[in-house]
Amino acid sequence: MFNEPIAHITEDGRVHTLREHLFNTAARSADFASVFGFRQWGRLCGLWHDLGKYSQAFQDKLKAAAGGEAHLEAKARVDHSTAGGLYAVEQFKMAGRLFAYIAAGHHAGLPDWEADRTGLAALSQRLLNKDLLASALAGNIPAEILEQPFPEEKPAGRDPAFWLRMLFSCVVDADFLDTEEFFEPEKAARRTGYPTLSELHDSFKAYMVDKQAGARDTKVNRIRAGILASCIEKAKDSPGIFSLTVPTGGGKTLSSMAFALHHAAVHGQRRIIYVIPYTSIIEQTADQFRQIFGDAVVEHHSNFDAAGVEGETPRSRLACENWDAPIIVTTNVQFFESLFASRTSRCRKLHNIAGSVVILDEAQLLPPEFLRPILKALDELRKHYGVTVLLCTATQPALGPHKASGFTFEGLEGIREVMEDPANLYNSLKRVEVKLPENIHEPETWENLAEELTRQPSVLCIVNRRDDCRILWSLMPKDTFHLSALMCGAHRSDKIARIKARLDGGLPTRVVSTQLVEAGVDLDFPAVYRAMAGLDSIAQAAGRCNREGLMEKGTLTVFIPPSRPPVGVLRQAAGIGTRLLGENVTDPLAPHRFTAFFRELYWLQGEERLDAQNILKELKPDRELRFSFRSAAEKFKLIDDTAQAPVIVTYGEEGAKLVGQLSSLGPERWLLRKLQRYVVNLPKHLHKRLLAEGAIREIHAGIYVQGHGALYNDDLGFCPEKSIIYDPDDLIG
Repeated sequence: MFNEPIAHITEDGRVHTLREHLFNTAARSADFASVFGFRQWGRLCGLWHDLGKYSQAFQDKLKAAAGGEAHLEAKARVDHSTAGGLYAVEQFKMAGRLFAYIAAGHHAGLPDWEADRTGLAALSQRLLNKDLLASALAGNIPAEILEQPFPEEKPAGRDPAFWLRMLFSCVVDADFLDTEEFFEPEKAARRTGYPTLSELHDSFKAYMVDKQAGARDTKVNRIRAGILASCIEKAKDSPGIFSLTVPTGGGKTLSSMAFALHHAAVHGQRRIIYVIPYTSIIEQTADQFRQIFGDAVVEHHSNFDAAGVEGETPRSRLACENWDAPIIVTTNVQFFESLFASRTSRCRKLHNIAGSVVILDEAQLLPPEFLRPILKALDELRKHYGVTVLLCTATQPALGPHKASGFTFEGLEGIREVMEDPANLYNSLKRVEVKLPENIHEPETWENLAEELTRQPSVLCIVNRRDDCRILWSLMPKDTFHLSALMCGAHRSDKIARIKARLDGGLPTRVVSTQLVEAGVDLDFPAVYRAMAGLDSIAQAAGRCNREGLMEKGTLTVFIPPSRPPVGVLRQAAGIGTRLLGENVTDPLAPHRFTAFFRELYWLQGEERLDAQNILKELKPDRELRFSFRSAAEKFKLIDDTAQAPVIVTYGEEGAKLVGQLSSLGPERWLLRKLQRYVVNLPKHLHKRLLAEGAIREIHAGIYVQGHGALYNDDLGFCPEKSIIYDPDDLIG
């Protein structure tokens, strides 16, 4: 039965030989790496990644387990990952460390070199275990595997840590796919059959013809048609980094997709990745694209595998693992944290970013504290991996290079604007008059503000904090809507749908909301009020006012709230916004004002603050190839998951049903994915206190649910007991 070394064995005794697995993985990895010019490296990394499985210890464990569970490799607790790295170092000396990171990390994730933070898991420590290589070589590894030349392809000029993560992605995805094909061939077959981007381009053109034929002949729609035409024309330009500066309501979602499809057709790029800042707004964009492209669209949230999403299929769940689909809709968290990840599950998709068009929606929301590593990664993708980046926003951030006394902002070179004259476009789409307070430093009381809002038949008021939102809502008429992140995603979606229906029907509609409505939520109010904030936030608020241009002018009223903005970037942005709005200018929201705003916001941070976690230091080029992959990944968290903790709420019949299934079935993956729509994140201190009081309960290890019905309210969302004292700076969003 076991005539040669094996890699895997099924419970019914089918054998996957080690030779077959290594050569298959090498071939797949070579194909993946060829997209960015490193076929030989991809092949050799794949060929050597499992050399440790030739050891007698591993073979004995695997064969002894024959007839047991299907994925018996997990039972063979023998280090089979280090031997390939040891052999590479023996063959290629210092350069062999490049292979060693990949081989040693292909299960546990890319390691740190130094042991100061990760101990024996560090690569420097693992490479001391010479016996692992001796054991593997004693297994008579065929010469056709061992005797390999050093690759001829040179990675000169590339960021070595980034390049290693891309190669790592090729190997781990190839390894997963070959293993999957052996164990579950029917699952592997579901990964094929997507339409080409060319076919999707045809679907898009047909959709737009129908859409434009049914659109009313209004000034706004004529301008949108011009924006679309400009995007199609500019798409012929050579790949690189582009900006699309279009006022809110200008149709940039569809126009940016038109750019991407035409650009990919001209330059042979193979997929489109649409990156959105917030999970709370991703569904709207993904649904719009699914109407056009069907199941060619894969929606991938952070920590979310697409199951339970309307329109998801078994194939789309698979594509979330490695983004092997023509159109990906994902979040900033998922996209950028993956680029700096070390874990195999997060890194699998990276090689499929190469040769893509990446659209960054609402680019002004890139977090300043991670801006330098983010921009460096985007520049690396542009220079060396065939990626075109489109920065898409109404309020274009100042991301170009800048040098000043004592400060250098490397930024992104060569950004090309899609629109010929953004300033003129802004003027032609200007539909809102901005009304500033007489005294920009004098706060308004909530009571006076509520009286003023109540006099408006339909109005949206956006505040900076969750507790501000609740206080103001409590002073409003009973039919006023409330929106905040203390409402689960399903609840917010239902509320927004009701609000839109009322507005479309011409019914009086008042809404008090946090800033979650300022990106990707297409609301159209005749009047909007905005608490003082950064200039970008105020402009985004203006985009919810007279959006369709059906009035001569809508009104955006800026007011000074009685509470201060949360500490950190939001407070700094509000301070800059206050100063700029205090200047006597004709139009406080003109495009050039945002250049001034973002320059001050970024430069006020200082160069060090634009990489607050020292990510680039962990990954900087080093002659001895000492990188801290795992430490960098742990630091690169766009959302601080140590400050928040989730609780599942029983919103609506569906939420209650799913929580009931969780109680009876346990934490099955498909069920947890569906429950993502019913999660509210609470400050850790509040979560801990409510748990101690029995208001929330731990139903399974690390999974918390609402303890009783009164905790969740149809108007406000999650309602902790009034005796709980909030820390105001935890209550934003």
